[in-house]
Amino acid sequence: MAMDQSALLELLDALKGAGVDDRVRIAAQSMYQALIDAEAEGVIGAGFWERTEGRTAIRNVSRRRLLSTTAGDLELRIPKLRTGSFFPSLLERRRRIDQALFAVVMEAYLHGVSTRKVDDLVKALGADTGISKSEVSRICKDLDEEVGAFRDRSLADTTYLYVFLDATYCKARVNHRVVSQAIVVAIGVTADGRREVLGMDVGDSEDGAFWTAFCRGLKARGLGGVQLVISDAHSGLKHAIAAVLIGTSWQRCRVHYADVRIMPMSSAVLLCGRGFGLAWSA
Repeated sequence: MAMDQSALLELLDALKGAGVDDRVRIAAQSMYQALIDAEAEGVIGAGFWERTEGRTAIRNVSRRRLLSTTAGDLELRIPKLRTGSFFPSLLERRRRIDQALFAVVMEAYLHGVSTRKVDDLVKALGADTGISKSEVSRICKDLDEEVGAFRDRSLADTTYLYVFLDATYCKARVNHRVVSQAIVVAIGVTADGRREVLGMDVGDSEDGAFWTAFCRGLKARGLGGVQLVISDAHSGLKHAIAAVLIGTSWQRCRVHYADVRIMPMSSAVLLCGRGFGLAWSA
Protein backbone atom coordinates (compact mmCIF):
# COMPACT_ATOMS: atom_id res chain seq x y z
CA MET A 1 0.00 0.00 0.00
CA ALA A 2 1.60 3.29 -1.13
CA MET A 3 1.40 6.30 1.19
CA ASP A 4 -1.05 8.94 -0.05
CA GLN A 5 -0.04 12.51 -0.87
CA SER A 6 -1.04 13.99 2.49
CA ALA A 7 0.85 11.29 4.42
CA LEU A 8 3.96 11.89 2.33
CA LEU A 9 3.77 15.63 2.93
CA GLU A 10 3.41 15.08 6.69
CA LEU A 11 6.45 12.80 6.60
CA LEU A 12 8.41 15.40 4.64
CA ASP A 13 7.59 18.09 7.21
CA ALA A 14 8.68 15.79 10.03
CA LEU A 15 11.96 15.02 8.28
CA LYS A 16 12.67 18.70 7.60
CA GLY A 17 12.43 19.56 11.28
CA ALA A 18 14.53 16.64 12.51
CA GLY A 19 18.25 16.07 12.84
CA VAL A 20 20.16 13.55 10.74
CA ASP A 21 19.79 10.70 13.26
CA ASP A 22 16.10 11.41 13.84
CA ARG A 23 15.47 11.48 10.09
CA VAL A 24 16.63 7.88 9.79
CA ARG A 25 14.45 6.85 12.75
CA ILE A 26 11.36 8.68 11.45
CA ALA A 27 11.80 7.27 7.95
CA ALA A 28 12.25 3.73 9.33
CA GLN A 29 9.19 4.11 11.56
CA SER A 30 7.07 5.34 8.66
CA MET A 31 8.20 2.47 6.44
CA TYR A 32 7.49 -0.15 9.12
CA GLN A 33 4.07 1.34 9.84
CA ALA A 34 3.13 1.47 6.15
CA LEU A 35 4.09 -2.19 5.70
CA ILE A 36 2.15 -3.22 8.82
CA ASP A 37 -0.96 -1.36 7.65
CA ALA A 38 -0.65 -2.87 4.17
CA GLU A 39 -0.40 -6.40 5.60
CA ALA A 40 -3.39 -5.76 7.88
CA GLU A 41 -5.39 -4.51 4.91
CA GLY A 42 -4.61 -7.71 3.04
CA VAL A 43 -5.77 -9.84 5.99
CA ILE A 44 -8.95 -7.81 6.53
CA GLY A 45 -9.76 -7.40 2.86
CA ALA A 46 -10.38 -3.67 3.14
CA GLY A 47 -8.58 -0.45 3.97
CA PHE A 48 -9.44 2.12 6.64
CA TRP A 49 -13.17 3.05 6.56
CA GLU A 50 -13.62 0.97 3.41
CA ARG A 51 -16.58 -1.34 2.92
CA THR A 52 -16.12 -4.25 0.53
CA GLU A 53 -17.87 -7.57 -0.09
CA GLY A 54 -14.68 -9.49 0.58
CA ARG A 55 -14.09 -7.95 3.99
CA THR A 56 -13.40 -10.64 6.61
CA ALA A 57 -12.86 -8.62 9.81
CA ILE A 58 -13.19 -5.19 11.37
CA ARG A 59 -10.43 -3.13 12.99
CA ASN A 60 -10.82 -2.55 16.71
CA VAL A 61 -8.38 0.31 17.52
CA SER A 62 -4.69 -0.69 17.84
CA ARG A 63 -2.05 -1.49 20.41
CA ARG A 64 1.32 0.19 20.64
CA ARG A 65 4.54 -1.74 20.11
CA LEU A 66 8.03 -0.37 20.73
CA LEU A 67 10.67 -1.85 18.42
CA SER A 68 14.33 -1.17 19.21
CA THR A 69 16.50 -0.94 16.08
CA THR A 70 19.89 0.45 15.11
CA ALA A 71 17.98 3.47 13.79
CA GLY A 72 16.46 4.08 17.23
CA ASP A 73 13.26 3.12 19.04
CA LEU A 74 10.29 2.89 16.67
CA GLU A 75 6.78 3.45 18.04
CA LEU A 76 4.48 1.26 15.97
CA ARG A 77 0.73 0.63 15.98
CA ILE A 78 -0.48 -2.96 15.60
CA PRO A 79 -4.11 -3.13 14.41
CA LYS A 80 -6.45 -5.20 16.59
CA LEU A 81 -9.38 -7.09 15.10
CA ARG A 82 -12.80 -7.64 16.61
CA THR A 83 -12.71 -11.25 15.44
CA GLY A 84 -9.58 -13.29 14.96
CA SER A 85 -6.07 -12.00 15.49
CA PHE A 86 -3.38 -10.23 13.51
CA PHE A 87 0.35 -9.87 14.09
CA PRO A 88 2.73 -8.43 11.46
CA SER A 89 5.15 -10.88 9.86
CA LEU A 90 7.89 -8.23 10.09
CA LEU A 91 7.89 -8.48 13.88
CA GLU A 92 8.38 -11.39 16.26
CA ARG A 93 6.08 -12.08 19.17
CA ARG A 94 7.40 -11.23 22.63
CA ARG A 95 10.49 -9.63 21.12
CA ARG A 96 10.95 -5.89 20.94
CA ILE A 97 14.39 -5.90 19.34
CA ASP A 98 15.19 -6.26 15.65
CA GLN A 99 17.52 -8.85 14.13
CA ALA A 100 20.50 -6.48 13.78
CA LEU A 101 20.54 -5.65 17.50
CA PHE A 102 19.66 -9.25 18.25
CA ALA A 103 22.91 -10.35 16.56
CA VAL A 104 24.91 -7.69 18.43
CA VAL A 105 23.56 -8.86 21.79
CA MET A 106 24.42 -12.51 21.06
CA GLU A 107 27.92 -11.60 19.86
CA ALA A 108 28.56 -9.53 22.99
CA TYR A 109 27.26 -12.38 25.16
CA LEU A 110 29.62 -14.87 23.49
CA HIS A 111 32.56 -12.58 24.25
CA GLY A 112 31.65 -12.42 27.95
CA VAL A 113 30.34 -8.84 28.01
CA SER A 114 28.29 -8.16 31.15
CA THR A 115 24.56 -7.48 30.83
CA ARG A 116 25.09 -3.92 32.09
CA LYS A 117 27.63 -3.25 29.34
CA VAL A 118 25.34 -4.90 26.79
CA ASP A 119 22.66 -2.41 27.85
CA ASP A 120 25.12 0.48 27.30
CA LEU A 121 26.06 -0.95 23.90
CA VAL A 122 22.44 -1.25 22.78
CA LYS A 123 21.79 2.36 23.85
CA ALA A 124 24.85 3.51 21.92
CA LEU A 125 23.45 1.84 18.81
CA GLY A 126 20.28 3.91 19.03
CA ALA A 127 17.87 2.00 21.27
CA ASP A 128 17.05 4.67 23.87
CA THR A 129 15.28 2.26 26.21
CA GLY A 130 18.24 -0.13 26.29
CA ILE A 131 17.76 -3.78 27.12
CA SER A 132 17.10 -5.57 30.38
CA LYS A 133 19.10 -8.41 31.90
CA SER A 134 16.15 -10.79 31.52
CA GLU A 135 15.78 -9.91 27.84
CA VAL A 136 19.48 -10.57 27.22
CA SER A 137 19.03 -14.00 28.82
CA ARG A 138 15.92 -14.66 26.76
CA ILE A 139 17.69 -13.72 23.53
CA CYS A 140 20.69 -15.89 24.31
CA LYS A 141 18.49 -18.94 24.94
CA ASP A 142 18.30 -19.21 21.16
CA LEU A 143 22.06 -19.69 21.18
CA ASP A 144 21.63 -22.76 23.38
CA GLU A 145 19.25 -24.27 20.82
CA GLU A 146 21.65 -23.56 17.95
CA VAL A 147 24.62 -25.01 19.83
CA GLY A 148 22.53 -28.06 20.80
CA ALA A 149 21.55 -28.67 17.17
CA PHE A 150 25.19 -28.34 16.11
CA ARG A 151 26.42 -30.74 18.80
CA ASP A 152 23.78 -33.37 18.00
CA ARG A 153 23.98 -33.26 14.19
CA SER A 154 24.67 -36.46 12.26
CA LEU A 155 28.23 -37.23 11.15
CA ALA A 156 27.27 -40.23 9.02
CA ASP A 157 27.21 -38.40 5.67
CA THR A 158 30.94 -37.49 5.68
CA THR A 159 34.08 -39.57 6.18
CA TYR A 160 36.75 -37.95 8.33
CA LEU A 161 40.06 -39.72 7.77
CA TYR A 162 41.86 -37.80 10.51
CA VAL A 163 40.51 -36.70 13.87
CA PHE A 164 42.21 -34.39 16.36
CA LEU A 165 41.22 -34.71 20.02
CA ASP A 166 42.31 -32.15 22.56
CA ALA A 167 41.29 -30.37 25.75
CA THR A 168 41.92 -27.20 27.69
CA TYR A 169 40.73 -25.83 31.02
CA CYS A 170 38.69 -22.68 31.61
CA LYS A 171 37.11 -21.05 34.63
CA ALA A 172 33.33 -21.42 34.80
CA ARG A 173 30.58 -20.63 37.27
CA VAL A 174 28.99 -23.87 38.54
CA ASN A 175 26.45 -23.84 41.39
CA HIS A 176 27.42 -20.25 42.28
CA ARG A 177 31.12 -21.14 42.47
CA VAL A 178 33.92 -20.40 40.01
CA VAL A 179 35.68 -23.69 39.25
CA SER A 180 38.02 -25.11 36.61
CA GLN A 181 36.26 -27.06 33.86
CA ALA A 182 37.69 -29.24 31.10
CA ILE A 183 36.61 -28.37 27.56
CA VAL A 184 37.22 -31.18 25.08
CA VAL A 185 36.91 -30.86 21.31
CA ALA A 186 37.13 -33.13 18.28
CA ILE A 187 38.17 -31.76 14.88
CA GLY A 188 37.85 -33.88 11.76
CA VAL A 189 39.72 -33.61 8.46
CA THR A 190 38.27 -35.06 5.26
CA ALA A 191 40.22 -36.58 2.38
CA ASP A 192 40.17 -33.25 0.50
CA GLY A 193 41.56 -31.37 3.51
CA ARG A 194 38.33 -29.77 4.74
CA ARG A 195 38.31 -29.27 8.51
CA GLU A 196 35.26 -29.31 10.72
CA VAL A 197 34.55 -29.24 14.43
CA LEU A 198 32.84 -32.57 15.09
CA GLY A 199 31.92 -32.12 18.73
CA MET A 200 32.69 -30.49 22.05
CA ASP A 201 31.82 -31.09 25.67
CA VAL A 202 32.48 -29.71 29.14
CA GLY A 203 33.28 -31.74 32.24
CA ASP A 204 34.93 -31.58 35.62
CA SER A 205 38.15 -33.17 34.33
CA GLU A 206 39.47 -34.92 31.23
CA ASP A 207 39.68 -38.35 32.82
CA GLY A 208 39.33 -41.62 30.94
CA ALA A 209 35.62 -41.98 31.63
CA PHE A 210 34.88 -38.51 30.28
CA TRP A 211 36.93 -39.09 27.12
CA THR A 212 35.31 -42.49 26.59
CA ALA A 213 31.81 -41.04 26.85
CA PHE A 214 32.78 -38.23 24.46
CA CYS A 215 34.18 -40.64 21.86
CA ARG A 216 31.12 -42.88 22.15
CA GLY A 217 28.95 -39.86 21.50
CA LEU A 218 30.83 -39.19 18.26
CA LYS A 219 30.41 -42.82 17.21
CA ALA A 220 26.70 -42.74 18.03
CA ARG A 221 26.31 -39.72 15.74
CA GLY A 222 27.79 -41.68 12.83
CA LEU A 223 31.53 -41.00 12.95
CA GLY A 224 33.29 -43.70 10.96
CA GLY A 225 36.13 -44.35 8.53
CA VAL A 226 38.73 -42.73 10.80
CA GLN A 227 42.24 -43.88 9.94
CA LEU A 228 44.33 -41.73 12.28
CA VAL A 229 43.67 -40.01 15.60
CA ILE A 230 46.06 -37.27 16.74
CA SER A 231 46.19 -36.20 20.38
CA ASP A 232 48.51 -35.70 23.33
CA ALA A 233 49.72 -38.67 25.35
CA HIS A 234 47.05 -38.42 28.07
CA SER A 235 46.61 -42.01 29.30
CA GLY A 236 42.83 -41.74 29.72
CA LEU A 237 42.44 -40.31 26.23
CA LYS A 238 44.63 -43.02 24.67
CA HIS A 239 42.58 -45.70 26.42
CA ALA A 240 39.32 -44.13 25.17
CA ILE A 241 40.61 -44.02 21.58
CA ALA A 242 41.63 -47.67 21.71
CA ALA A 243 38.36 -48.76 23.31
CA VAL A 244 35.94 -46.79 21.12
CA LEU A 245 37.64 -45.95 17.82
CA ILE A 246 38.68 -49.54 17.23
CA GLY A 247 41.00 -50.14 14.29
CA THR A 248 42.31 -46.59 14.02
CA SER A 249 45.96 -45.62 14.36
CA TRP A 250 47.05 -43.15 17.02
CA GLN A 251 49.81 -40.59 16.86
CA ARG A 252 51.07 -38.14 19.43
CA CYS A 253 50.59 -34.49 18.50
CA ARG A 254 53.96 -33.04 17.57
CA VAL A 255 53.06 -29.56 18.85
CA HIS A 256 52.42 -30.92 22.34
CA TYR A 257 55.50 -33.11 22.24
CA ALA A 258 57.88 -30.39 21.03
CA ASP A 259 56.53 -27.27 22.75
CA VAL A 260 54.96 -28.36 26.01
CA ARG A 261 58.28 -27.80 27.78
CA ILE A 262 58.64 -24.19 26.61
CA MET A 263 55.10 -22.81 26.48
CA PRO A 264 51.90 -22.93 28.56
CA MET A 265 49.57 -25.84 27.85
CA SER A 266 46.83 -23.45 26.65
CA SER A 267 49.20 -22.11 23.97
CA ALA A 268 50.05 -25.63 22.81
CA VAL A 269 46.36 -26.45 22.56
CA LEU A 270 45.78 -23.30 20.51
CA LEU A 271 48.64 -24.06 18.12
CA CYS A 272 47.49 -27.65 17.76
CA GLY A 273 44.00 -26.50 16.84
CA ARG A 274 45.33 -24.01 14.30
CA GLY A 275 47.94 -26.28 12.78
CA PHE A 276 45.76 -29.31 12.02
CA GLY A 277 47.62 -31.19 9.27
CA LEU A 278 50.90 -29.48 10.13
CA ALA A 279 50.67 -30.59 13.75
CA TRP A 280 51.46 -34.28 13.32
CA SER A 281 54.83 -35.71 12.45
CA ALA A 282 55.50 -37.45 9.16
